Amino acid sequence: MKLTKKDVTDRICKIRKEIGHENVKPGIKEMDFDEKNKKLLILTWDRPEKSVVIGKGGWVVGRLKEELKLNSIHVEAYPDILLKEYKIRLTLDKLKEILKLPQFKDSKPLHNLCRLLKLRLQNIHDFDLEGFKDIEESDSHKAVVALSGGVDSSFSLIIAKILGFNPLAVTVNPGGIILPKHFQRNVENLSSKLNVKHEYLKADMDGIIKDSLEGRFHPCGRCSKVIKGAVLEYVKKEGISFLIYGDLLSTGSQSIVFEGDILKINLPAMLSVTKGEVKTLSSKYGILKKGGYGCPLIKEVHKKYPYMRKYSIQRVLRETRAGVLEPGEALEMIMKSL
Repeated sequence: MKLTKKDVTDRICKIRKEIGHENVKPGIKEMDFDEKNKKLLILTWDRPEKSVVIGKGGWVVGRLKEELKLNSIHVEAYPDILLKEYKIRLTLDKLKEILKLPQFKDSKPLHNLCRLLKLRLQNIHDFDLEGFKDIEESDSHKAVVALSGGVDSSFSLIIAKILGFNPLAVTVNPGGIILPKHFQRNVENLSSKLNVKHEYLKADMDGIIKDSLEGRFHPCGRCSKVIKGAVLEYVKKEGISFLIYGDLLSTGSQSIVFEGDILKINLPAMLSVTKGEVKTLSSKYGILKKGGYGCPLIKEVHKKYPYMRKYSIQRVLRETRAGVLEPGEALEMIMKSL
């Protein structure tokens, strides 16, 4: 089957008319059709053009996928691609400088990460790990991965394993009100599946839990600080060089920074992946995002003190502004927090 921009544009206009959408012609910059896997990439000139192609609630692109009998259609806006490339180039420049340092110049996992970033630039539309199937793993643990059981940290552990860091996974467990059972199952199942050593760390969250339930503050910032402190202390004690997190926001040169002698790497941010790409890779290893917005503690805080929800919503909007979340995904998360 041969697809042209005119074919797809005409079909989109026809579908929009049939379902009662505004009669707007989409501006498609270019397309890439993978006939073997029945996958279509549509690159639009700008974000409003992307919205025209997708349609309200995804109705237009959904109908288009059905009519063309495709497995998937991915729609990207050209300015978003340019921004993503810019962020990755900033990251790559920073990593190249770090690789010049004597203690890191022979680090195979970092060189593998550098190669992955270059491949990402060559194929920015599709997060592809095909060239990293037979990477030789380090003999000793080169990195600690902070593993919460969510999709972001799971993505980081998977990538760290693939790049040969021989990672050690650690999970701070303050109790079920912060780390629910299904997150613990995710942590243990993923570690087992990847053949990664895993340890639980203790942290005293009693004060944070008590004060949060009394409405004194929103718990996320303080909780995150305690967890990061416990993980950092563990890394220092073990004398390991790399600490890997699942942060999506600290992109560019801020995605790889020093904390004393320890190199902190935010892998999802470093690779400028979207939440969708994170979920896709994590789901292949059995990690699915479920249970609504946040941990049981934040849900209880939302219930008791509805005004606290605005701080949670601000966190969602930060990821939306950064292009990590699509507006539809953000709306779903906000509705869950409400």
